[in-house]
Order: sequence, then C-alpha cells, then structure tokens
Amino acid sequence: MERKIESFFHKWKNDIIRKPLVVYGPKQIGKTFTVLNFGKSEYKNCIYFNSTNNKQLIDIFKKERSVDKLIVNLSLLSGETILENDSLLIFDNVNDVEIIKGLKLFGSGNHPYHIIAITSRRENLHSFKGIELQFKGMTGMDFEEYLWARDERQLADLIRESFEKRKTCPFHKVALDMFYEYLFTGGLPEVVLSYINGFSDNEIMAVKGKIIDSYMKEIALNPTLIDISRGIEVLNSIPLQLQKENKKFQYGFMGYGKRAKEYDTAIKYLVENQLVCRSYKIRTVKSPLSSCRQTDSFKLYLVDEGILFSMLNLNRKSFLYNEQMKEILYENHIAKTLMESGYSLYYYQSEGKAEVNFVVQNRMGQIIPIEITIKSMSKAKSLSVLMKKHTFSTAYRITENNFSTKKEVRYIPIYAVFCLNDNKI
Repeated sequence: MERKIESFFHKWKNDIIRKPLVVYGPKQIGKTFTVLNFGKSEYKNCIYFNSTNNKQLIDIFKKERSVDKLIVNLSLLSGETILENDSLLIFDNVNDVEIIKGLKLFGSGNHPYHIIAITSRRENLHSFKGIELQFKGMTGMDFEEYLWARDERQLADLIRESFEKRKTCPFHKVALDMFYEYLFTGGLPEVVLSYINGFSDNEIMAVKGKIIDSYMKEIALNPTLIDISRGIEVLNSIPLQLQKENKKFQYGFMGYGKRAKEYDTAIKYLVENQLVCRSYKIRTVKSPLSSCRQTDSFKLYLVDEGILFSMLNLNRKSFLYNEQMKEILYENHIAKTLMESGYSLYYYQSEGKAEVNFVVQNRMGQIIPIEITIKSMSKAKSLSVLMKKHTFSTAYRITENNFSTKKEVRYIPIYAVFCLNDNKI
C-alpha cells in the first residue's frame, strides 16, 4: 500500500547532507513494511536488523566507535555486503541508546551509507536527540491513503480538486459512503488490508481487538509501575468521555475521588507516545494560541477511528443511524487528522458555553476556526458568535454536505478533512 511518507524517503535519499533517519510512530501503522518496501525498490540490497533483545548487535555498537569497523561487523552479522550508496541499513525497534550513539557516527561526516532506524516509542527521542540524526514522524493511513489502497486514486484527486477550486464534488455520495467504510476500518494497514481482502466484520473486529491489546502492552512499557494501570484507565475511558455532552476530560468520570495529579504523568505518556491526542480549551483567541490554553481543561481523542469505532461497541448498521456516534467519530477524525498535519489542537469555549470544536494556527501565523455541523447540530451558531468577536481570513464548517461557501465560511465535507494541511489552508 502506497504511503505519503515515501515521497519524503526519496528526498532524504537524494539529500547531499543526508543523515541517519529515525522514523517514529505508534505500533501497527506500517512503519517497518513501508521502510522495507522503500528499501527493496530503491536499493540494490536492503539489510534488516531487529534490535529487540539483539545482544550481538548492541555489543557491536558498544565496542566499535568508527564507521569502518561498524560496517565490517554489521556486514559479518548480517551476512550481507554493505554497498556504498546502494545498500539501505534498517534498524527496527530501536530503544537502546548504545545503538543510537553508533548511528550518530554516520551523521557526523559525509559517509556513503544510508541508514533508517525505527522506533515506536516517541519518548525515546529525548535521549536520541542530536544534530547527527534526522527525525520523521509517521502515522496511520489518512482517508486519501485509504482511497489509494482501495484503488480509488481518481476519487481522491477529485476531492482535492474540489477543495482547491472551491467547487462541488461530482461523486459526493460515493466519497461519503467510502468515508463511512474508513471510519469502520480506521487507518491501520492490517485492518484496511483485511477489509480489502474480504474479511467479515467480525473477523475485522478481531483484528482490531488484537491491535488494541498491543496498545495496552505498549502502555505497560511505562517506567512507572503505578502509571501503567492509570494509562489503561485513561485509554479505556476516552470512548465514554466523548459520549458526554461536555467532552472535556473529567478525572472523576473514571471513578469517585480520582484527581488530576494522579493521572498527569500517565496522560503525558499516552500523548507523547502518540496513543492519544490532546486538545486544550481556550477562552480567548490571540496569537500565539499556546498562550491562551487552559492546561487543566482539555479533551482526549484516540489516534485511530477504527479503534474508537470498536471501543464504542458499534456495528456498521447501527452507526449509520446514530447521529451522536457520527458526531463523536467525526470530531475524533478531525482531531487526529489535524494532529497528523502537525497542528497543536485547541477548542474554543466562551463563558456562555458557545463552543467551536477546533481552533488551529498554521505556520504563517493565521488562526483558523473549524466547527462541525451535522443534522443533530443543525442550529450550531458558535462559529458565528466567535466570528463576530474576531476577524479570521479563513473559517471552516465540516459537514456531511458537498463543498460550498456561505458568508465567508467554507463548508467542507467530512471526507475532505485530509485537505486541511499547511499547504492548503
């Protein structure tokens, strides 16, 4: 399955100041498969090392502190000839600092070796940091990548064209129906591939259940024992938190007497490792938005819609007729997509409780409000209230309807949220 990050890999390969690349992101999003696929298509040979419990590999990096000796020993360990500028060395599941220290040697000079390290623990980047390395985050498949996987590239192109030229999409109903399928599968490649291969809904739910278990095991890597159970509590509570009328995360919702200071570290761990994304409340709108955030008021979202779909105990038929569940999944989808595009997330709530679902600030400093409006929220006026107080160059309403523009607000169908990135808005 084609992934957008592949275009970045090509630029990295041809960069004259190329450094070892560290690709990070949650488990099960296709990091290893995508890197291996890139290696097989772009290099004469692709040399793979799994770092997990690999004592021989770690010992090599502990012992050797020169590039030439590392290459000789890595070649002996793998049984492969490492070619200058024509081999890709892949180090998977990298969590050991000794390996990173060795890889940094390749980034301290102009060496003819191409190296990609992969880790699922973003917190590792604190100990991995250094000018000798380059870092790139990876996420699950967005809806555009899903359409590519379904061999619907023409539809994806039509959606982009409609967004850019501000015209209606001629296949709006088809796109909306396929987006409903995407909400069921989510963006995890194994689940998408299971759906494409004709697995039953129950079989797909089982695949998602296995992935949820792997996320729980990832939480178990938290170095603080008590925060393991708290992290699991938080993750399990998110579907229930999002079903409340006020979706603000409430500690007491997990049980009587629960307090913020008991869960701060666990939540930070989940956010840092990209298992959840967080949106902070703001009551004023000014640049930078980070100066307006209320750190004790926030919402939490899951980083995959298909996982949330399962944790809400939905089936595809019940979902189509449940406006509340649509709203929850739409809001989660927008949060995840904006986060993947590099935005910090905020939501606006006035003293009078008018709420705009998202307010983001792009790299040009422009502040952009984004409101969800579906049938059950047809009288939503919060965006209009906010626009009377502030002037925005761009404002969006996300709907189930086709593209349109009304009173300086652009109406964007929910399936086109992937178009909202820094290059477009």
